[in-house]
Amino acid sequence: MASDTLWQRLRGWIKPDMIRPGGIKPDGIRPDPTGRTVTPPLRDTAGSTRVADSLRALLDDPTIPAAVRSELAGDFARIEAMLDKLERGELHVAVFGRVSAGKSALGNALLGREAFTVGVLHGTTTDAEHAMLDEAQHDGLVLIDTPGINELDGEARERLAFEVAEVSDLVVFVCDGDLTREELDALKTLAATQRPLLLALNKADRYGRDELDSLLQHLRLRVAGLVRAEDVLAVAAHPAAQRVVEVDARGHEQVREQARLPDVAALRERLLAIAAREGKTLSAINAGLYAGRLTDQVSTRIAQTRQAVAAKLIRQYCLAKGVAVALNPIPVADLLAAAGLDAAMVVQLSRVYGLPLTRAESGRLVAVISAQLAALMGAIWGMQLVASALKGMSAGLSVVVTAAAQGALGWYATVLIGRAAERYLIAGKSWGEAGAKRAVANIVANLDRDSILREAREEILKRLKARRA
Repeated sequence: MASDTLWQRLRGWIKPDMIRPGGIKPDGIRPDPTGRTVTPPLRDTAGSTRVADSLRALLDDPTIPAAVRSELAGDFARIEAMLDKLERGELHVAVFGRVSAGKSALGNALLGREAFTVGVLHGTTTDAEHAMLDEAQHDGLVLIDTPGINELDGEARERLAFEVAEVSDLVVFVCDGDLTREELDALKTLAATQRPLLLALNKADRYGRDELDSLLQHLRLRVAGLVRAEDVLAVAAHPAAQRVVEVDARGHEQVREQARLPDVAALRERLLAIAAREGKTLSAINAGLYAGRLTDQVSTRIAQTRQAVAAKLIRQYCLAKGVAVALNPIPVADLLAAAGLDAAMVVQLSRVYGLPLTRAESGRLVAVISAQLAALMGAIWGMQLVASALKGMSAGLSVVVTAAAQGALGWYATVLIGRAAERYLIAGKSWGEAGAKRAVANIVANLDRDSILREAREEILKRLKARRA
């Protein structure tokens, strides 16, 4: 399938050494002998172009059924948005944190304007908001404010926050003190999304210098393996007003409140540096990873659709063969030799799975499967099969009842052949390392023989009685 090739291309471009604790690093970043990370200037235009081409291939893949495309319409829309983002050269940064940690205030401070709503009460930010970072218009840095992870509306808003993380390239997690268990759990979840993480200790103005240094060191230890030490930064998005004492000409003191400017320079410089150096690569990798997950979903849906169609097809042939055998009974020993309908069924199955077989190829496949079934059907197994087919039927063993039992055996043989052929096709026309014998034996072992025979008897009897009537 074309989408399989797409994901193979994406995986070929996203190299294993691009993954690091707390996120993904672009190719070219290597630690120097002292352990520090040395990152050369990076503009991986070729990599971005390859991923963009792969995204277009996924969007335009003609092998994806309309029903699957409709079912995953939201995901395909995200891919289109990611493609647009890649073409604009944007880096999307999600801002996370608890309610009142100062996420929106930090976003506004980074932007230098009131772009996000700031409020004291819970629930101020109820949806994701986007704004271009003023100082980074050229580098295309976009901030995304999110609901607090402990909002009153809880699960729904937290789920929204993590969905935003999934389509963001970088995450800034905002705290205002030591991390709570809830915050640490959220950080671990975010790290699992393989996004680069920065931890911003907000309201740093509340601490003295020594106390702040001690808290930053403590936070770096707590998030080791999730966030790099150099990415744990102190900020003051909305510092408390400073008390200023003024003495007038007569010596009278007057105390007034003087607003202080936000202190987010270190974080802003870090974000701008990442955007300038790694932005296109991070954006391309994130898009590639998301497209890979969507490709897997598409493949799963297509496989489910094919399996449903195949199950319906096998049942139709089971019914046709079961009724045919019942109307013209043949000895049990010759049931597996009635390969005409089975060969036709396998041809149809091969088309369902997009691996068409000729009638001759289908016949050979049925012969291989039948030979393995015959080897399994020793005398004792054959007697048990006959007993199962007759079990629960009229003690009188009328002609109709006997015919239904024989038809049920034909039905069961067709189920076995259909399931075995389906397995062969799913594996790409291969029995795998274990070979046909083991594959067919596993099919036999995993099928509920008695329930299949019971359904077959009931359905065939109903058809035979309808014909007699």
